[in-house]
Amino acid sequence: MDADINSEQRPPQAGEASNEAADWRNDLMPDARQRIVNKIFDTLKRHLPFSGQEGLHELHRIAARFEEKVYAAASSQSDYLLKISLKMLTMESRGSGVAPSNLKRRRVLAGKPE
Repeated sequence: MDADINSEQRPPQAGEASNEAADWRNDLMPDARQRIVNKIFDTLKRHLPFSGQEGLHELHRIAARFEEKVYAAASSQSDYLLKISLKMLTMESRGSGVAPSNLKRRRVLAGKPE
């Protein structure tokens, strides 16, 4: 490898973020993130027991923390959305009696990419 090649001309190495990966967060509007937190919150309300207003606030905090962790760890917007969607789908499937092993097959049969 040529020592004169700078980081702009080579692919990112382990521990480095590419410009493309870093830029996706700038393109995601705060209101979009809030809508996602609200969807996670709605899913949690349907599947976790809670009591009173304090219980609702705790579920909202859980939803916000989960979204933040996925947002920070995701390598792209599609990775971010996929991770959140899969988690929500797993929660929904637990309540509907669909075994998690069938999720992949159901996605393929529905024509959705993995």
